[in-house]
Amino acid sequence: MSLNNHTEIANFIWSIADLIRDDFKRSKYQDVILPLTVLRRIDCVLEPTKKVVLEKNNQFKDKLSDLTNLLRKASGFAFYNTSPFNFENLLEDPPNIASNLNSYINSFSENMREVIDKFDFRNTIAKLDEAGLIFLVMERFKNIDLHPDKVDNLQMGSIFEELIRRFNEALDENPGEHFTPREVVRLMVDLMLSPDVELLKKDFKVFKVADPACGSGGMLTIAKERLLAANKTLDIYLYGQEVNPETFAVCKSDLYMKSADGRDAEGISFGSTLSKDAHPTLGFDYQLANPPYGKEWKKDQAAVESEARRPTGRFVAGLPRISDGQMLFLQHMLSHMAPVEEGGGRVAIVMNGSPLFTGDAGSGESEIRRWVIENDWLEAIIALPEQLFYNTGIATYVWVLTNRKPGVRQGKVQLINATDLWIALRKSLGDKRREISADQIKEIVSIYLGKIENGRSKVFDSSEFGYRKITVERPLRLNFQISPERLERLIHESSFINVAVSKKKDPKIKSQEEELGRAHQQCILSALRSMSSELIKDRSAFEKLLDQSLQKAGLTVAAPIRKVIISALSERDEAAMICLDKAGNPEPDPELRDTENVPLGESIDSYFDREVKPHVPDAWVNTAIRDLRDSKVGKVGYEINFNRYFYVYKPPRPLVEIEADIKKIEKEIVELLHEVTE
Repeated sequence: MSLNNHTEIANFIWSIADLIRDDFKRSKYQDVILPLTVLRRIDCVLEPTKKVVLEKNNQFKDKLSDLTNLLRKASGFAFYNTSPFNFENLLEDPPNIASNLNSYINSFSENMREVIDKFDFRNTIAKLDEAGLIFLVMERFKNIDLHPDKVDNLQMGSIFEELIRRFNEALDENPGEHFTPREVVRLMVDLMLSPDVELLKKDFKVFKVADPACGSGGMLTIAKERLLAANKTLDIYLYGQEVNPETFAVCKSDLYMKSADGRDAEGISFGSTLSKDAHPTLGFDYQLANPPYGKEWKKDQAAVESEARRPTGRFVAGLPRISDGQMLFLQHMLSHMAPVEEGGGRVAIVMNGSPLFTGDAGSGESEIRRWVIENDWLEAIIALPEQLFYNTGIATYVWVLTNRKPGVRQGKVQLINATDLWIALRKSLGDKRREISADQIKEIVSIYLGKIENGRSKVFDSSEFGYRKITVERPLRLNFQISPERLERLIHESSFINVAVSKKKDPKIKSQEEELGRAHQQCILSALRSMSSELIKDRSAFEKLLDQSLQKAGLTVAAPIRKVIISALSERDEAAMICLDKAGNPEPDPELRDTENVPLGESIDSYFDREVKPHVPDAWVNTAIRDLRDSKVGKVGYEINFNRYFYVYKPPRPLVEIEADIKKIEKEIVELLHEVTE
């Protein structure tokens, strides 16, 4: 069957869901369609050399203990299949098609069989056979030719991604965990590679490229294509890690089919990057990733926290909140940049807005931003248009980082607002309604390379994103009075109630203790009622009168109860005298406590005198709250707020225009009502 483009092919493959919908839940469609798509692609790839492989296997299987290298050479790939079956002749024996298909899968070389096993396809074969569907499904797949001569690697990658998008869209799941729109990947790759034009001209230079959340492998594939387009002599090594078994299998099998030696595929590992780094000793020249947004890392928590405690661990900067692991991937990538003495590394990572500003000073997120910026690794952040991704319309940002900044960028960070650089799609794909054109990608990269400052781009000193959060205290001022309302408040205080509550288990002892407690409560209340009902605005004076009254009544009151009495009989009063502690210093009022963010480049004293003192003359800075890393007053924080830097004030519409619109709408409503009543 001849199909013209990847969308038509994806539509044809997706139509197979019509065959299985009565026997498989929607959540299980991919268990059938995805592995068979991969197997059909492999079958087409191996078909031209199938006969030679079978001949070599039959000729030498009893003569050589290991045929791996011989059969790899015969197949032309790093994998092979020694089964006489293929998608054509499997259909010639319908009663035994299930057992023959299992035999076919078992006949793959070990490296490819390990990949296919990630699909858990043998269980699916049994279910298809039980439902009487296996022949129909295999027949449908047999009718499509997925050989690279007919469907090139770029198209096949798009087909896999389109299928994955549809599976997850049908389940209302998050395809952003698997792949990124191709134009966003191209932008990321261009931003990452564009400063290295001269470096890429060197013949036979080796580059290591990695993606720690590689999904179906689109980022790695495009990065390699761009590198080889710049210089065909470059030697590119790809590395990746993927936690989803199905997308891992799609990625690795596809890479096996893209080269004769299978080297790229061998660099792809299965498992969680956060809990088990598959490439712990490697430094990479280039890294790019689209980590999952807003996905908790609870499954990895124990391993991540353990590594964070190690001085040489990947997560020494800090840990973000458990509900979002994006910044853990950022730390992972920065820890894997090639050392500066080996040429350094460059990183491009796309994330949502949360890593820019979530978290107060001293929080894990802020400390990670601090670590990144103070090490001068952050080169630029590009705000992308909304509605670019298949699963979400939220704002996203590309961070460009490196440990080999050129001199003109050192100590600087460039922010680029590209939110209006988009064109509309003819047809929406999930939440994706927009894309970035090739010309717009060039424009963004040009702005980035030129370090242009205009309405779209601004360059800042790194320190401008930092601040020192100081705690501003104001004195506690209380008045005191023995009034019925305040005495009633005391009676209902839990600590006062507990004076007449016994924890003893013996009923007799419990009753005796509670009776004594009630008597003690009444004595305290009597002593208080004997005091003057005058309003007192000096705590020390009131405490003296209170102690005198209790002493006169012959009462000994525990310190916690005395504190409750004073609290219940007090109210805040701006006209009252300042309450002093035992050392004679003003006591702070927790309810009036506030904070101020002082820019890092400014003195706390000068900021306080200018911004705080004129409004609250009795305020002071709490010097006991200090930063853990520099021991100075206040906690250091970092945030990057795009809205603040690119905000353009738009005055409200004139009232005359608004009034005219309202009158127009009112007139239309009246006309509609008139039509209804006629």
